[in-house]
Amino acid sequence: MNAEISPKENLLYRTLLALAMIAIAAALRIAPHPWNFTPIGATALFSGAVLKDRRLAFLFPLLALFAGDVFVGFHKLMPVVYASFLLSVAIGLWLRDRRTVARISLATVLGAVQFFIIVDLGVWAFMSTYPHTLQGLVACYVAAIPFLWNMLASDAFYAALLFGGYALAERSVPALRAPQTQSLR
Repeated sequence: MNAEISPKENLLYRTLLALAMIAIAAALRIAPHPWNFTPIGATALFSGAVLKDRRLAFLFPLLALFAGDVFVGFHKLMPVVYASFLLSVAIGLWLRDRRTVARISLATVLGAVQFFIIVDLGVWAFMSTYPHTLQGLVACYVAAIPFLWNMLASDAFYAALLFGGYALAERSVPALRAPQTQSLR
């Protein structure tokens, strides 16, 4: 019996594992949780880092986010939130083939910080919660700091689970191991 699998089969298994992990993590979004403590930011990073098909890497987190919004509810800032998560997928692309603890940690912080900056700018610009002045913008960002800490904590927690779980699966299941590139001599 030949234990070797084709590169296409390997890619299929790796993609299915990543999609299953993203779907499970995304389902946790509708479970009770503290404000901004969800796996969505980490799944966006993970998707960009692991899924080889860029279209799928960008599409699947959006579908997961939309599926959660069906249960959580739709709101005025959805385009801003979705754009921010697409940026997190792009940050995840930077991790491709170079996934180290330091790089994943940096990407996790970047993802949470850009979400904080972009979404709270959207809150200030498109909602009537804060005056549309510099003082209103500052007040908006100051009020959002607790949500930033929750997002950082959740992104770190879920990124550790997703990237760590995927790495463990790669090491434990031969069919999931990344194909070795042959060097030219």
